[in-house]
Amino acid sequence: MRDMMLQGRAEEIEAVEALLAGARSGVSGVLVIKGEPGVGKSALLEHAVYAADGASVLRGAGVETEVELPFAALHLLLRPALDRLDALPAPQAAALRGAFGLAPMATADRFLVGLATLSLLSELAEERPLLVVVDDAQWLDQASASALVFASRRLRSEGVALLVAARDDQDAFPTAGLPELHLGGLARDDAERLLGDGLPAQLREQVLKEADGNPLALIELSEAARGGELEMAGPLPLTRRLLSAFAGQIQRLAEPTRRMLAVAAAEDTGALGIVLAASGALGIPAEALEPAELAGLVRVTGGVVRFRHPLLRSAAYQNLPSAQRRAIHQALAEAVSGDRRAWHLALAATGPDEQVAESLEQSAERSGARLGYAAMATAYERSAQLSAERSHMARRLAAAAVAAKEAGQPSRAADLSERATHLTDDPVTLARLCEVRAAVAFDEGSPRRAARFLLDGAAHISDADPRTAARLLMAASHNVWSAADPALAAEASRLLDGLALPREDSLVRLTRGLGLTYGGDLEAGYPLLSEFLEQASSSHVAGQLVAANVAFVAGRLDQAVELCTSLAAGCRAEGRIRLLPFALNHLAYTQVVTGHHRDARDNAAEGLQIALDTGQAHPAAGLRGQLAWLAAVEGDEERCRPLAEAGVEFAVSHRAPAVGLLPVWALAMLDLTQGRDQAALDRLQARPGGSSHFGTRIVVDEVEAAVRLGTPERVRESMALAERWTALSGEVWARALLARCHGLLNDSEEHFTRALELHRLMPQPYEQARTRLAYGEWLRRRRRKAEARPHLREAHEAFDRLGARPWAERAAAELRAAGEATLTRRRVDPGTALTAQELQVVRLAATGATNRDIAAHLLLSPRTIGQHLYKAFPKLGISSRTELARLDLDRL
Repeated sequence: MRDMMLQGRAEEIEAVEALLAGARSGVSGVLVIKGEPGVGKSALLEHAVYAADGASVLRGAGVETEVELPFAALHLLLRPALDRLDALPAPQAAALRGAFGLAPMATADRFLVGLATLSLLSELAEERPLLVVVDDAQWLDQASASALVFASRRLRSEGVALLVAARDDQDAFPTAGLPELHLGGLARDDAERLLGDGLPAQLREQVLKEADGNPLALIELSEAARGGELEMAGPLPLTRRLLSAFAGQIQRLAEPTRRMLAVAAAEDTGALGIVLAASGALGIPAEALEPAELAGLVRVTGGVVRFRHPLLRSAAYQNLPSAQRRAIHQALAEAVSGDRRAWHLALAATGPDEQVAESLEQSAERSGARLGYAAMATAYERSAQLSAERSHMARRLAAAAVAAKEAGQPSRAADLSERATHLTDDPVTLARLCEVRAAVAFDEGSPRRAARFLLDGAAHISDADPRTAARLLMAASHNVWSAADPALAAEASRLLDGLALPREDSLVRLTRGLGLTYGGDLEAGYPLLSEFLEQASSSHVAGQLVAANVAFVAGRLDQAVELCTSLAAGCRAEGRIRLLPFALNHLAYTQVVTGHHRDARDNAAEGLQIALDTGQAHPAAGLRGQLAWLAAVEGDEERCRPLAEAGVEFAVSHRAPAVGLLPVWALAMLDLTQGRDQAALDRLQARPGGSSHFGTRIVVDEVEAAVRLGTPERVRESMALAERWTALSGEVWARALLARCHGLLNDSEEHFTRALELHRLMPQPYEQARTRLAYGEWLRRRRRKAEARPHLREAHEAFDRLGARPWAERAAAELRAAGEATLTRRRVDPGTALTAQELQVVRLAATGATNRDIAAHLLLSPRTIGQHLYKAFPKLGISSRTELARLDLDRL
């Protein structure tokens, strides 16, 4: 049969064998095979297994009736490898054990299960290549699908070949970003060869037309035609044709056998003991299964009843009236226990049933405890449908909405929240629903809508739970700033003033500080933020995230670097993969400001990849802006422009002006470095407003463009805002930038020298080099060339080290104009030849971390880490880890 189904598939076979060849050479690969039922996807998987000489093989499949059992498919796939769990980092091993119900779940991040899957596959591929085949992926439970996709996107150098087959007409398996192979129908000649002889010409032509090149349809429809069972009554979808053909085969059987097949189809595990027990309860004799085996419709192996094809299973189940299907589920419920019993009872129910609803609610909680949030949402939703009281229905729908949001199903979460909202007037439930809808809006990149929902939630619960209302208002404040909406800021302030909480309450003061600062009242708001930061201390990731956000807003660089470094490390250590893009976004920004551009680029690139892998649009937009700005500083327009333009488009389409700040600044930087001063100034002055430290950082480029254009009056307003913010913060870095601005605006040597003194108190290599360049230019224009040369020389060397090519070229031109004809080229550090990820790996290896430790830190596999070190050592001129100690890694 396999050879028949592969008729005419030479190119597809070649693609599969190329994937296997890559795994044998140590290169991992993924291929998602998509096509309609019966087109030959499973046959290609079987060929891969047959051709996988010398490779280990893991096999798994989605089962239609198991789509609500979290991690069921992943457990089936990885079960042969569970004896290797102890080889994984402890948090990852614990995550898999918790997901499979082998131990309590120790983490709240579902993506850690995906990372653990990656590590386990890498461990299995240590000795020889590994082939992983997953069939019927459209029926994978969502938790398993999410884990497999996360792992597959991070496969690199493990020697793993992952083949996944899924239907075209299903979107349950998220394939975005993964290589796909589409299987279409066979060419006419191949279809005729597969059909063979034996049919009358008219029937033969009808079968060829109806099958449209589908191999299974050619085989099954020809059999139906030979038996006189093929009705050509107008056009039907192919799946319906096949179901009809399979139904015809089932109809030939005696009634007890047909019912036995329906029981087997309804039981998710296909366990023979359960099928026979339920059949016995329905009065079906055990021997009724034998005719179906003899007809080749099912086979019993290892105590499991297996259908020849999934569509045959569907036909067996759908072939019975609904009343008989309910009776089957009732019988199955008596033969099983736990979650499966609850679901069979739910499928047997004909109306509201509070007892069954409670069972499903308990099943939902068990799914949630194992991070099976999609299954949790489905169980809660079905529980709501079976609820006998309106209040119970609303509560369960609200819980389903929360679970759907955690499962990464924003549309479903929004729909469930909307339905629940119309069923209740309970303030706690309404506030909870508003919070869910706000989280969905934020993840989709709409801070304005997120702020609106949070304000509504705070209003609902302000009397019942003022502290929760204050927490919602604090979250709303961040979204208000992103949306740059003064009206929303004013509404948040009014709601906060109306809460029955002491004005001295720390949460109230922090929330008030954020609202006032974002609303433009710096003098009232900034001191409250400073007060919070002076008292902030938390060992928990959630607390560090709040503190990092505030330090980020307040521009407290020393504290921001410390908090963001700790936050990123905490996210890695605790497996908080979903929060890691936010942590890396903040960390990269603090590194940009402090002049550690390469570290910033590496962290931003890693954060962006994780944000894309986890489907988080908002942090992805921010990280693109950071990478665009760094590319602009380096003069890489080809890399900068698409990143920046995507960021601007996102900000406009989602009405999130703050997200557009960095992309706009990046485009302005390109203009500034290429002599387009008017375009640069226009861009910067059209940017979204804001009263954070951004204005102080951006104003330096605004001033430079205005001075070069001879229009310094255009920056008065921006300078006034920057001076207000700097006076309140007292931050040394901000005072240094303002001093440079005054040097440019007032033609003042005193301000240039003051800026350099301040830079020495808090080094910022890039900004310090910009100040030296500006001062050197000022000196040269006054014919003080000997004094100008040291400043220009140091600026040139700093820009060269940072890879800021346009600025280095400008400094070099000024040096030549100042009389220095020959520039001493900086010795090229061997580290410049390293890729971003190689540099990260080398730095971690130098601390003594093992490949396994580094892999857990960077969310990669140990084999990939080993490959990075293998490539990095020759570039550094070394051959072992011990030699790393001789290198000045801080300069790499």
